[in-house]
Amino acid sequence: MILQRHIPFLRAVLLHSVTAFGGPQGHLGMMMKTFVQQRRDVTESELMEYNGFCQLLPGASSTQTLTLIGFKRGGLGLAILTLIIWILPASMLMAGLSFLLDYFADIQKKAAIFQFIQPMAIGFIAYSSFKIFDISIKNTITRIIMIVATIATFLAFKTPWIFPGLIVLAGIATNFSVKRIPQKETPPKKINWGNIFIFLALFGFAGYLSETATNNNWKNRKVINVFENNYRFGSLVFGGGDVLMPLMYEQYVTRPATKRIRESKRDVLKIGRQDFLTGSGLVRAIPGPVFSIGAFTGGMALREQGGMIQLMGCMIGAIAIFLPSALLVLFFFPVWQNLKKYAVIYRSLEGINAAVVGIMSGATAYLLKDNIFFPLFKGQYSTAFWDIFIVIITFVLLRSNRIPAPFIVLVCLLLGALL
Repeated sequence: MILQRHIPFLRAVLLHSVTAFGGPQGHLGMMMKTFVQQRRDVTESELMEYNGFCQLLPGASSTQTLTLIGFKRGGLGLAILTLIIWILPASMLMAGLSFLLDYFADIQKKAAIFQFIQPMAIGFIAYSSFKIFDISIKNTITRIIMIVATIATFLAFKTPWIFPGLIVLAGIATNFSVKRIPQKETPPKKINWGNIFIFLALFGFAGYLSETATNNNWKNRKVINVFENNYRFGSLVFGGGDVLMPLMYEQYVTRPATKRIRESKRDVLKIGRQDFLTGSGLVRAIPGPVFSIGAFTGGMALREQGGMIQLMGCMIGAIAIFLPSALLVLFFFPVWQNLKKYAVIYRSLEGINAAVVGIMSGATAYLLKDNIFFPLFKGQYSTAFWDIFIVIITFVLLRSNRIPAPFIVLVCLLLGALL
């Protein structure tokens, strides 16, 4: 890889990392704008395929999608650099919060600057749904899949298995038509198993080492515990931040207070309830991946052991929570590329892409309900008006294709600070 020719791409990734608000669905809208329409690093259909594929895997889906864009453009080396640049700003912010939490006790009250970020993100998601509709919805079966996926997403948006479940079922549904997409070629058989071996070995070794360190009261056992906890979260969580947060809350807040832990006097990792809620609130307000909360929880869990150990906890927490996502996507994607040449998989892509359109449409409707219609029902007419205005303006500006996505973000932040 010749790094110099990839500098413009990496610069775009960095700009994306500091302006990408709104969680995985919002991130996809910004990727569509930046890496498809403006830079043309991937096509719309490729981005759709990457996103649909990553929905099948545990971990941070927007992180995996962006990593694949880097992989497609420049191979493994560029994929790793893309991953690092993407996660670094948000992880640094969340790590800093673990040190400065006392100064941000009422952070959510002071965060008026972020008040229009959520409706802006809804505008990005709506735009993504609009753009990919013509690409993916072409016949009766894809229309049915899109409608079902939209309704299911709206009704079960925070259910962990809803996204991978819809992807799998949609892939099965479009395999009933053998005549439309017949088998044409046989894929190559060779598979590089290196990444999956590393993933499984680390998963097993981390669990064993963490339990051994705790049982034998090793001096720095909690550092190992932080790695094991976050690696486990990154390996097993489907559904993004909405699923990750409750699992972390149970691990760091609820579990230490249980009767079994108190009676055994086991010294487990713990974070105060209010501290955790402050961190989980802020991570949704900053740009970048929601999984960057791993840097915050890693630092908070080791806060009482001194500044250097706390800093180590932040670093280990961030690395551990994103490492499984990278290993899984970089292992399974070449396998997917091989399998894709089978007609059964190729036919599945038609359903998967239709399901992604439905997921995006359902997410738009769900977020509109939570962020606009609820305030209307509560009589908060001014808030609802401004939010609707931001959603519409964001969509129109994206549709015009004249203003780069980061400028839209900056304008919304400026409006939040002024109003």
